[in-house]
Amino acid sequence: MKTDDPRASAPVSMELDLKDVLASWRERFELAKDEIYLDGNSLGPMPNSVPAALETTLRSHWQNHLIRSWNDHGWIDLPITIGEKIAPLLGAAPGQVICTDSTSINLFKALHVAMQIQGWKGSILSEADNFPTDLYMAENLRAAAPEGSVVFDVVAHDDLIDAIDETVAVLLLSHVNFRTGALHDLADLTARAHRMGALVIWDLSHSAGVMRLDLDANQVDFAVGCGYKFLNGGPGAPGYIYVAQRHQNRARQPLWGWMGHAEPFEFSGRYEPAPGIKRYLTGTPAILSMVALDAALAIFEDLDLSVVRQKSMDLGDYLKDLIAESGLPLELLSPEDAETRGSQVSFTHEQAYGVVQAMIELGVIGDFRAPNIVRFGLNPLINSFQDIERAVAFLARVFERDLHLQARFDERKRVT
Repeated sequence: MKTDDPRASAPVSMELDLKDVLASWRERFELAKDEIYLDGNSLGPMPNSVPAALETTLRSHWQNHLIRSWNDHGWIDLPITIGEKIAPLLGAAPGQVICTDSTSINLFKALHVAMQIQGWKGSILSEADNFPTDLYMAENLRAAAPEGSVVFDVVAHDDLIDAIDETVAVLLLSHVNFRTGALHDLADLTARAHRMGALVIWDLSHSAGVMRLDLDANQVDFAVGCGYKFLNGGPGAPGYIYVAQRHQNRARQPLWGWMGHAEPFEFSGRYEPAPGIKRYLTGTPAILSMVALDAALAIFEDLDLSVVRQKSMDLGDYLKDLIAESGLPLELLSPEDAETRGSQVSFTHEQAYGVVQAMIELGVIGDFRAPNIVRFGLNPLINSFQDIERAVAFLARVFERDLHLQARFDERKRVT
C-alpha cells in the first residue's frame, strides 16, 4: 500500500539507528508515539521514573507523613542530594553544586559574589547575544549598586576575545548560544579571563547533560544552569549553582534566606551564613519539583557523556546535510562544524514562525526564536536518525504545500 506519510520508509537512517549504542535509552522516557520531539529543549521529555516518584511523594510522604517527611524522607537534604547528582555531569568534585532557586536567581548570586571577591573593581563583560535573562541580571546588579560602582559592558561575539583585558572583573557567558547553537571554547575563554585577572561565570543551561563538562579541570569559578532542559526535570524544575571550593567562603551571597543560615532552625535574628555550598541556599525548597528532578537524574547513571556528545554531533550533521541536499529555502544559522555547535541546529526563514507551527501540526515539535529562527533541539537520548529523516520529509511537505503561509499562523501564541 502506498502512502505519502514520510514515516513510511527511511532506509539510510534505519542503518544508522542500528549502530546507535544509545537507542535503548529512548525506552526510559514517556514519549508520544505519533510525534517527533525536536524542541530546543526548553522542556526535556519526561523520564518514566518520574511519575512513580511523584506519586510516592504525594500519596505516602505528603498525605500520610506530612511534616515528618522533611526528616523521615530526606526532603530537607534534597538540594544537596540533587546537587551531588548534577556535579558529575559538570565535571565537579563533591561539595560544589547545590540545587536551588532558578537560573536567574542563582546567576544574580554568582555575579554579586564574584564582584565582592573582586572588590567591586572592574567591569562585568558579556556578549550581546547572550541569553536575555543573563543580561537582565547583570544590568539589574549594575542598576542596584551605587552609581558608577558596577560597569556592565556588552560586546558583539566577534569582539569578545579582544574585549577580555585587565579592566574586566567578571566574564559572564552562556556556553551554547540559544539562537545560533554556537559553542564557546570554555577552557580557552576561562584561561584567557584568568590571565587578565577576571573571574568567570558560565551558564550551562544548553550544554549540561549532552556533553562532557570539566569545570574543575578548567578552573571555572562559577556556573549556573536549569533543570528542565537536557536534565529533563520537568516544567519549572529548579536550577543549580556551582561555586568552586576556593571561592565558597570568600563572600556572602546577596539573598540571605533562612535555608542558607548556618543554623536555620535556631531562628536567630542575626544572619550567619552556612559554610561552603550550603550558604547559596535561600528559601524553602520546592519539594515536588525537586523530587521530579531527582528521579529524572537517574537517566544519567552509567551514561558516558562523550558518547552522548558524539551522537548529538552526528544527529546535527545529518539534519544539516539533509536540509541542504533537499534544497529547502532555509539558511543555516548554526556553525557548520559540529565541534563548535551545541545540541541544536538553527535555520533562518522570513516566515519562521509559520514554518514551526505548520511542523507542529504535522507532529514535529520544533521551536521558533525571534525574529526569524527555526530551531531544532537534539536530545541524543530520545532522538533517532529516523526522526531526523522523517522531520525533514515533513518540512519538505510544509514548503511544497505552502502550509506555513496559512492565515492562522499570523497570530503568535504567548509561548513560542
